[in-house]
Amino acid sequence: MSQHLQSIRGMHDVLPADSALWQWFESQVMAVVNGYGYQEIRMPLVEKTALFKRSIGEVTDIVEKEMYTFDDRNGDSLTLRPEGTASCVRACIQHGLLHNQQQRLWYQGPMFRHERPQKGRYRQFHQVGVETFGIPGPEVEAELIAMTARLWQLLGIQEVRLEINSLGSPEARQVYRERLVEYFQGYEADLDEDSRRRLKENPLRILDSKNPKLKNLIEAAPSLEDALDEASIQHFAQLRQMLDRMGIAYVVNPRLVRGLDYYTRTVFEWITESLGAQGTICAGGRYDGLVEQLGGKSVPAAGFAMGIERLLALIQSNGDIQPGGEPHAYVVLVGGPEVLEQGYAMTEKIRASVPGLRLQVNLGGGSIKSQMKKADKRGARVALIIGDDELQAGTVSFKPLRKADGEQQVLHLKDLFPALEKLV
Repeated sequence: MSQHLQSIRGMHDVLPADSALWQWFESQVMAVVNGYGYQEIRMPLVEKTALFKRSIGEVTDIVEKEMYTFDDRNGDSLTLRPEGTASCVRACIQHGLLHNQQQRLWYQGPMFRHERPQKGRYRQFHQVGVETFGIPGPEVEAELIAMTARLWQLLGIQEVRLEINSLGSPEARQVYRERLVEYFQGYEADLDEDSRRRLKENPLRILDSKNPKLKNLIEAAPSLEDALDEASIQHFAQLRQMLDRMGIAYVVNPRLVRGLDYYTRTVFEWITESLGAQGTICAGGRYDGLVEQLGGKSVPAAGFAMGIERLLALIQSNGDIQPGGEPHAYVVLVGGPEVLEQGYAMTEKIRASVPGLRLQVNLGGGSIKSQMKKADKRGARVALIIGDDELQAGTVSFKPLRKADGEQQVLHLKDLFPALEKLV
């Protein structure tokens, strides 16, 4: 006997009981990004593998270990997108969105990485990403950080901290790279295999190592701050001043380098202690060289991405959010075919007259008792009972199912509409 088919490890269904929370979260995100004047862009799930090798960097865990890559029937190497920034840049270059203009864009959707599944971190996961192009100053980074801070307020997320750092210009990073190589070469025997490989190809990534045995060695390494160029120092100072004026608290973390190769100058992460060791819920920064790296003209750029599953896990751990999704009213039809036909027609008049009302009609028959049980189970606030008597009188029995909503009453349609509007 064959076993039932199961979903792929690390790729999960979002069931109806959970989808209301997803919809609520998405509505809050949309309200914030639209409020700041950002426009949505939608990119394909599959891209040419070269896009991610050129943007993320070949010597990264994502490219080396985590990408879902395959050859299609034409022999082209394709990859399920592991992140959204490279796809967004590719789309902007391809469609001419960056020529002598600014862009403020956002997107959401699934990403794919073959990593070890854990709480809030899956192989198919969902991200919200925000990308800006054509704005060179620190004010756009301040706006991105302010936008995320406002979103945390709407979502009821409080126990998070903001960490920021400056990676400086590419030239300053090269100077720092040489210092870092010289330092770690003196301790090469103490490095793990990944760090020894990174020492030759991307030594800054050693600072991002999660190996606890390297913690003291990394803390004693030369500081990037000492290698920063003057323009980057001033840029970072102005960003900090803007955050101070907005009342947004932050910590400067000189070891924050981010795991992607394309970042320059400002990088930031929002971190929580409530989700275990993997505490980053949102991260981003400036990546001025990426557009040119992918074949476009040099354009300043900055953005961030946040993991939806991790944010939802954090929201649920707080336990304060009631996202809704249940019907405002549940229609109970009591009688034969005539009641069903006329009652259903009446519900369409109700929907047309009360915009935003979530109205579910009982289908499939059943006694009034069984229908009322269904109404209660669905979480409806009121039941609208329609039978032969109600149809003849042009009324509806309005029965609140929660004590706070009052007593049962019989209402004509002209009085029913205002009563239902109060539920929306």
